[in-house]
Amino acid sequence: MLRVEGLRVRYGLVEAVHGISFDVAEGEVVTLIGANGAGKSSTLAAIAGLVRPAAGTIRLDERDVTGLPPHEIVRAGVVLVPEGREILARMSVEENLRLAMRVRGSVADAYERFPILRERRSLLAGNLSGGEQQMLAIARGLLARPRLLLLDEPSLGLAPKMVAAIFEALAELKAGGATMLLVEQNALRALRLADRAHVMDLGALALSGTGAQLMRDEGVARAYLGA
Repeated sequence: MLRVEGLRVRYGLVEAVHGISFDVAEGEVVTLIGANGAGKSSTLAAIAGLVRPAAGTIRLDERDVTGLPPHEIVRAGVVLVPEGREILARMSVEENLRLAMRVRGSVADAYERFPILRERRSLLAGNLSGGEQQMLAIARGLLARPRLLLLDEPSLGLAPKMVAAIFEALAELKAGGATMLLVEQNALRALRLADRAHVMDLGALALSGTGAQLMRDEGVARAYLGA
């Protein structure tokens, strides 16, 4: 579904991503793990059209979407759930969802997947807990009925109980056939979820394999799994 080839991302004179290549097949979960500053979020930003690549190509179903503006990327079927959630804090839960519903989906779908949002639907989104805000951000992204869902640090800043709830929701999406590209600091949970994974280091892909293979790798275990 997605093929990234020779992707380079620069911010002025600083190159954050150094010519990486990888792909994501339909129905697959692929994760990028690595230290802060490794280039993971920049990779997602380039795919989502938020940053124009300095070099390389991004193809969706063999269509070259490199450098298209974000709204065209969304129309092509790629939706980003950004780091920090970026919900509309001064609007209600339901208003946040209805804005997304205008694209394709149904608010009822979001409430079925995340029942807590139904209970909170009249609250201002800014008054939700961090985990509830993340559920809202994911639900809002799903209402666009993406073919490819990009998730940037969905567990960032959440309590362990809410991290477990978020990854349970992602596992349910995977079981339903969703295609996801996941950037995540919680490497253990990310690798457990992923079909395939890549370790990014200083803007390059340092190691690749299945999620299970990387969990067994001694270097990955020492650097990212606390073992």
